[in-house]
Amino acid sequence: MKDDAEYKEFYEGMVEKGLIIPTGVKGTFGRGKLFEEVVQCFNDLVTRIAENDNADVCFFPPVIDRKIMEKVHYLETFPHLCGSVHSFFGSERDARQLAEEAEKGGKWGDLLEQTDVVLSPAACYPVYPTLTGTVPADGRLVTVFNWVYRHEPSDEPTRLQSFRMREFIRIGTPEQVVPWRDMWLQRGLDILHSLKLPATSDVASDPFFGRGGKMRSISQRDQKFKFEVLIPVISTTEPTAVCSFNYHHNHFGTAFDIFTEDGQIAHTACMGFGMERVAMALFKTHGLDHSKWPAEVRDLLWPNT
Repeated sequence: MKDDAEYKEFYEGMVEKGLIIPTGVKGTFGRGKLFEEVVQCFNDLVTRIAENDNADVCFFPPVIDRKIMEKVHYLETFPHLCGSVHSFFGSERDARQLAEEAEKGGKWGDLLEQTDVVLSPAACYPVYPTLTGTVPADGRLVTVFNWVYRHEPSDEPTRLQSFRMREFIRIGTPEQVVPWRDMWLQRGLDILHSLKLPATSDVASDPFFGRGGKMRSISQRDQKFKFEVLIPVISTTEPTAVCSFNYHHNHFGTAFDIFTEDGQIAHTACMGFGMERVAMALFKTHGLDHSKWPAEVRDLLWPNT
Protein backbone atom coordinates (compact mmCIF):
# COMPACT_ATOMS: atom_id res chain seq x y z
CA MET A 1 0.00 0.00 0.00
CA LYS A 2 1.15 3.54 -0.66
CA ASP A 3 1.99 5.48 2.47
CA ASP A 4 0.14 8.83 2.50
CA ALA A 5 2.66 10.32 4.91
CA GLU A 6 5.57 9.32 2.69
CA TYR A 7 4.22 10.83 -0.52
CA LYS A 8 3.10 13.98 1.30
CA GLU A 9 6.64 14.39 2.66
CA PHE A 10 8.07 13.93 -0.84
CA TYR A 11 5.55 16.38 -2.34
CA GLU A 12 6.16 19.00 0.34
CA GLY A 13 9.91 18.60 -0.06
CA MET A 14 9.66 19.29 -3.80
CA VAL A 15 7.49 22.33 -3.10
CA GLU A 16 9.93 23.66 -0.51
CA LYS A 17 12.84 23.30 -2.94
CA GLY A 18 10.90 25.12 -5.67
CA LEU A 19 10.87 22.07 -7.91
CA ILE A 20 7.10 22.12 -8.26
CA ILE A 21 4.47 24.80 -7.64
CA PRO A 22 1.07 23.95 -6.12
CA THR A 23 -1.99 25.00 -8.13
CA GLY A 24 -4.78 23.99 -5.75
CA VAL A 25 -6.14 21.40 -8.19
CA LYS A 26 -5.48 17.70 -7.61
CA GLY A 27 -3.22 16.13 -10.18
CA THR A 28 -1.70 19.38 -11.42
CA PHE A 29 1.32 21.45 -10.44
CA GLY A 30 3.61 24.07 -11.90
CA ARG A 31 7.20 23.21 -12.69
CA GLY A 32 10.17 25.13 -11.31
CA LYS A 33 13.33 25.89 -13.27
CA LEU A 34 15.36 22.88 -12.04
CA PHE A 35 12.48 20.43 -12.51
CA GLU A 36 12.13 21.56 -16.12
CA GLU A 37 15.88 21.39 -16.62
CA VAL A 38 15.92 17.75 -15.49
CA VAL A 39 13.01 16.94 -17.83
CA GLN A 40 14.81 18.57 -20.75
CA CYS A 41 18.14 16.92 -19.92
CA PHE A 42 16.49 13.50 -19.82
CA ASN A 43 14.72 14.19 -23.10
CA ASP A 44 18.06 15.19 -24.65
CA LEU A 45 19.62 11.96 -23.36
CA VAL A 46 16.88 9.88 -25.01
CA THR A 47 17.39 11.84 -28.24
CA ARG A 48 21.13 11.16 -28.25
CA ILE A 49 20.65 7.44 -27.63
CA ALA A 50 17.99 7.09 -30.36
CA GLU A 51 19.73 9.40 -32.84
CA ASN A 52 20.73 6.66 -35.27
CA ASP A 53 17.16 5.32 -35.41
CA ASN A 54 16.36 8.25 -37.72
CA ALA A 55 12.81 8.69 -36.44
CA ASP A 56 10.64 11.37 -38.00
CA VAL A 57 10.24 14.16 -35.42
CA CYS A 58 6.75 15.65 -34.95
CA PHE A 59 5.18 18.08 -32.50
CA PHE A 60 1.44 18.35 -31.88
CA PRO A 61 -0.76 20.57 -29.70
CA PRO A 62 -2.38 19.17 -26.52
CA VAL A 63 -5.74 18.89 -28.33
CA ILE A 64 -6.82 16.53 -31.11
CA ASP A 65 -9.77 16.25 -33.47
CA ARG A 66 -12.53 14.61 -31.42
CA LYS A 67 -13.15 12.24 -34.36
CA ILE A 68 -9.83 10.55 -33.50
CA MET A 69 -11.15 9.66 -30.06
CA GLU A 70 -14.35 8.36 -31.66
CA LYS A 71 -12.54 6.30 -34.31
CA VAL A 72 -10.37 4.47 -31.77
CA HIS A 73 -13.41 3.79 -29.50
CA TYR A 74 -11.79 5.61 -26.58
CA LEU A 75 -15.15 6.37 -24.99
CA GLU A 76 -15.95 2.66 -24.98
CA THR A 77 -12.76 1.70 -23.16
CA PHE A 78 -11.68 4.79 -21.17
CA PRO A 79 -14.69 7.12 -20.68
CA HIS A 80 -13.51 7.90 -17.13
CA LEU A 81 -10.24 9.39 -18.40
CA CYS A 82 -11.43 11.58 -21.28
CA GLY A 83 -11.33 15.36 -21.36
CA SER A 84 -13.71 17.07 -23.77
CA VAL A 85 -13.29 20.75 -24.70
CA HIS A 86 -16.46 22.85 -24.50
CA SER A 87 -17.03 26.51 -25.33
CA PHE A 88 -19.74 29.16 -25.54
CA PHE A 89 -21.87 29.45 -28.67
CA GLY A 90 -24.88 31.41 -27.37
CA SER A 91 -26.44 34.85 -27.63
CA GLU A 92 -25.80 37.94 -25.51
CA ARG A 93 -28.69 36.91 -23.30
CA ASP A 94 -27.15 33.47 -22.88
CA ALA A 95 -23.81 35.12 -22.09
CA ARG A 96 -25.38 37.13 -19.26
CA GLN A 97 -26.88 33.95 -17.85
CA LEU A 98 -23.49 32.24 -18.13
CA ALA A 99 -21.78 35.06 -16.23
CA GLU A 100 -24.47 35.07 -13.55
CA GLU A 101 -24.16 31.33 -13.02
CA ALA A 102 -20.38 31.64 -12.74
CA GLU A 103 -20.58 34.53 -10.26
CA LYS A 104 -22.86 32.59 -7.93
CA GLY A 105 -20.87 29.36 -8.27
CA GLY A 106 -23.56 27.63 -10.30
CA LYS A 107 -23.22 24.95 -13.00
CA TRP A 108 -22.22 27.30 -15.81
CA GLY A 109 -20.74 24.40 -17.76
CA ASP A 110 -24.28 23.36 -18.66
CA LEU A 111 -24.43 26.46 -20.89
CA LEU A 112 -21.45 25.43 -22.98
CA GLU A 113 -21.37 23.18 -26.04
CA GLN A 114 -18.88 20.62 -27.28
CA THR A 115 -16.20 21.84 -29.70
CA ASP A 116 -14.42 19.93 -32.45
CA VAL A 117 -11.44 19.12 -30.23
CA VAL A 118 -10.74 17.03 -27.14
CA LEU A 119 -7.71 16.95 -24.87
CA SER A 120 -5.23 14.42 -26.18
CA PRO A 121 -5.22 11.32 -23.94
CA ALA A 122 -2.11 9.78 -25.51
CA ALA A 123 0.92 11.34 -27.20
CA CYS A 124 0.73 8.92 -30.12
CA TYR A 125 -2.91 9.57 -31.06
CA PRO A 126 -2.35 12.55 -33.40
CA VAL A 127 0.25 10.57 -35.35
CA TYR A 128 -1.97 7.82 -36.76
CA PRO A 129 -4.27 9.95 -38.96
CA THR A 130 -1.16 11.37 -40.67
CA LEU A 131 -0.16 7.85 -41.77
CA THR A 132 -3.30 6.96 -43.73
CA GLY A 133 -2.22 5.16 -46.88
CA THR A 134 0.70 2.81 -47.51
CA VAL A 135 3.87 2.94 -45.45
CA PRO A 136 7.29 2.14 -47.01
CA ALA A 137 8.61 -1.43 -47.08
CA ASP A 138 10.63 -0.84 -43.91
CA GLY A 139 7.67 0.82 -42.18
CA ARG A 140 7.71 4.13 -40.35
CA LEU A 141 9.17 5.40 -37.09
CA VAL A 142 7.95 8.63 -35.51
CA THR A 143 8.89 10.36 -32.28
CA VAL A 144 6.87 13.00 -30.42
CA PHE A 145 7.10 14.99 -27.20
CA ASN A 146 3.53 15.95 -26.33
CA TRP A 147 1.26 17.01 -23.47
CA VAL A 148 -1.52 14.56 -22.63
CA TYR A 149 -4.54 14.67 -20.32
CA ARG A 150 -6.26 11.97 -18.30
CA HIS A 151 -8.93 12.67 -15.73
CA GLU A 152 -7.30 11.06 -12.71
CA PRO A 153 -7.32 13.72 -9.95
CA SER A 154 -5.19 12.58 -7.02
CA ASP A 155 -3.14 13.95 -4.13
CA GLU A 156 -0.39 11.50 -5.03
CA PRO A 157 2.24 13.58 -6.92
CA THR A 158 3.02 11.01 -9.64
CA ARG A 159 -0.69 10.67 -10.54
CA LEU A 160 -1.08 13.69 -12.80
CA GLN A 161 -4.00 14.88 -14.91
CA SER A 162 -1.77 16.81 -17.32
CA PHE A 163 1.72 15.59 -18.14
CA ARG A 164 4.21 15.05 -20.95
CA MET A 165 5.25 11.91 -22.80
CA ARG A 166 8.30 11.32 -24.98
CA GLU A 167 7.13 8.62 -27.34
CA PHE A 168 8.35 6.60 -30.27
CA ILE A 169 5.76 5.02 -32.58
CA ARG A 170 6.59 2.12 -34.91
CA ILE A 171 4.38 1.24 -37.86
CA GLY A 172 4.78 -1.76 -40.17
CA THR A 173 4.40 -5.53 -40.25
CA PRO A 174 4.16 -7.58 -37.02
CA GLU A 175 7.69 -8.85 -37.75
CA GLN A 176 8.93 -5.25 -37.75
CA VAL A 177 6.84 -3.91 -34.90
CA VAL A 178 7.06 -6.55 -32.16
CA PRO A 179 10.89 -6.92 -32.11
CA TRP A 180 11.16 -3.12 -32.12
CA ARG A 181 8.90 -2.94 -29.04
CA ASP A 182 10.98 -5.60 -27.29
CA MET A 183 14.23 -3.82 -28.21
CA TRP A 184 12.95 -0.60 -26.66
CA LEU A 185 11.89 -2.42 -23.51
CA GLN A 186 15.51 -3.39 -22.93
CA ARG A 187 16.80 -0.02 -24.08
CA GLY A 188 14.44 1.80 -21.73
CA LEU A 189 15.68 -0.29 -18.82
CA ASP A 190 19.30 0.36 -19.85
CA ILE A 191 18.72 4.14 -19.96
CA LEU A 192 17.16 4.21 -16.51
CA HIS A 193 19.79 1.88 -15.04
CA SER A 194 22.51 4.16 -16.45
CA LEU A 195 20.96 6.90 -14.30
CA LYS A 196 21.28 4.63 -11.24
CA LEU A 197 17.52 4.19 -10.97
CA PRO A 198 16.18 0.89 -9.51
CA ALA A 199 14.01 0.09 -12.54
CA THR A 200 12.33 -3.23 -13.22
CA SER A 201 9.91 -4.35 -15.94
CA ASP A 202 6.65 -6.24 -15.74
CA VAL A 203 3.65 -7.22 -17.85
CA ALA A 204 0.89 -4.63 -17.43
CA SER A 205 -2.59 -3.62 -18.56
CA ASP A 206 -4.41 -0.38 -19.22
CA PRO A 207 -7.09 0.92 -16.81
CA PHE A 208 -10.05 -0.17 -18.94
CA PHE A 209 -13.51 0.85 -17.73
CA GLY A 210 -16.20 -1.37 -16.24
CA ARG A 211 -16.81 -5.11 -16.16
CA GLY A 212 -15.81 -5.52 -19.78
CA GLY A 213 -12.63 -3.64 -18.97
CA LYS A 214 -11.58 -6.36 -16.54
CA MET A 215 -11.75 -8.92 -19.33
CA ARG A 216 -9.78 -6.62 -21.64
CA SER A 217 -7.11 -6.20 -18.95
CA ILE A 218 -6.81 -9.97 -18.49
CA SER A 219 -6.54 -10.49 -22.25
CA GLN A 220 -3.97 -7.71 -22.62
CA ARG A 221 -1.81 -9.26 -19.90
CA ASP A 222 -2.20 -12.80 -21.20
CA GLN A 223 -1.10 -11.77 -24.68
CA LYS A 224 1.68 -9.56 -23.28
CA PHE A 225 0.58 -6.59 -25.36
CA LYS A 226 1.76 -4.13 -22.69
CA PHE A 227 4.86 -3.87 -20.50
CA GLU A 228 5.82 -1.17 -18.00
CA VAL A 229 9.06 -0.14 -16.36
CA LEU A 230 8.56 0.50 -12.65
CA ILE A 231 10.52 2.52 -10.09
CA PRO A 232 9.67 2.90 -6.38
CA VAL A 233 9.01 6.65 -6.34
CA ILE A 234 6.16 6.67 -3.80
CA SER A 235 6.08 3.06 -2.62
CA THR A 236 8.33 -0.01 -2.74
CA THR A 237 5.34 -2.37 -2.78
CA GLU A 238 3.48 -0.40 -5.49
CA PRO A 239 6.23 1.12 -7.66
CA THR A 240 5.43 3.84 -10.18
CA ALA A 241 5.26 3.13 -13.92
CA VAL A 242 7.66 5.59 -15.57
CA CYS A 243 7.47 4.20 -19.11
CA SER A 244 5.32 1.78 -21.06
CA PHE A 245 5.69 -0.38 -24.16
CA ASN A 246 2.54 -1.21 -26.08
CA TYR A 247 1.71 -3.44 -29.04
CA HIS A 248 -1.61 -2.37 -30.59
CA HIS A 249 -1.88 -5.19 -33.15
CA ASN A 250 -3.82 -3.75 -36.14
CA HIS A 251 -6.13 -1.52 -34.03
CA PHE A 252 -4.86 1.83 -35.33
CA GLY A 253 -4.07 0.50 -38.78
CA THR A 254 -7.71 -0.50 -39.16
CA ALA A 255 -9.08 2.73 -37.69
CA PHE A 256 -7.02 4.98 -39.98
CA ASP A 257 -6.57 2.83 -43.12
CA ILE A 258 -2.82 2.35 -42.76
CA PHE A 259 -1.39 -0.40 -44.98
CA THR A 260 1.91 -2.16 -45.45
CA GLU A 261 3.47 -2.37 -48.91
CA ASP A 262 1.91 -5.81 -49.54
CA GLY A 263 -1.60 -4.44 -48.90
CA GLN A 264 -2.04 -5.77 -45.35
CA ILE A 265 -3.37 -3.68 -42.47
CA ALA A 266 -0.36 -2.19 -40.71
CA HIS A 267 0.43 -3.06 -37.11
CA THR A 268 1.67 -0.47 -34.62
CA ALA A 269 3.52 -0.27 -31.34
CA CYS A 270 4.63 2.61 -29.17
CA MET A 271 6.84 3.25 -26.20
CA GLY A 272 6.78 6.31 -24.01
CA PHE A 273 8.54 7.86 -21.05
CA GLY A 274 6.41 9.78 -18.55
CA MET A 275 8.67 12.81 -18.27
CA GLU A 276 7.42 14.18 -14.95
CA ARG A 277 7.56 10.72 -13.41
CA VAL A 278 11.14 10.16 -14.57
CA ALA A 279 12.14 13.52 -13.09
CA MET A 280 10.44 12.65 -9.79
CA ALA A 281 12.15 9.23 -9.79
CA LEU A 282 15.52 10.97 -10.09
CA PHE A 283 14.75 13.37 -7.24
CA LYS A 284 13.35 10.58 -5.07
CA THR A 285 16.27 8.23 -5.69
CA HIS A 286 19.18 10.69 -5.62
CA GLY A 287 17.80 13.47 -3.43
CA LEU A 288 16.28 16.89 -3.94
CA ASP A 289 19.72 18.56 -4.18
CA HIS A 290 20.90 17.69 -7.69
CA SER A 291 24.43 18.90 -6.93
CA LYS A 292 24.83 15.78 -4.76
CA TRP A 293 23.67 13.29 -7.37
CA PRO A 294 26.20 10.63 -8.44
CA ALA A 295 28.80 11.97 -10.86
CA GLU A 296 27.88 9.37 -13.51
CA VAL A 297 24.27 10.56 -13.44
CA ARG A 298 25.20 14.23 -13.68
CA ASP A 299 27.58 13.52 -16.56
CA LEU A 300 24.81 11.81 -18.52
CA LEU A 301 22.24 14.53 -17.91
CA TRP A 302 24.59 17.52 -18.12
CA PRO A 303 27.28 16.28 -20.54
CA ASN A 304 28.62 19.74 -21.38
CA THR A 305 29.19 21.03 -17.83
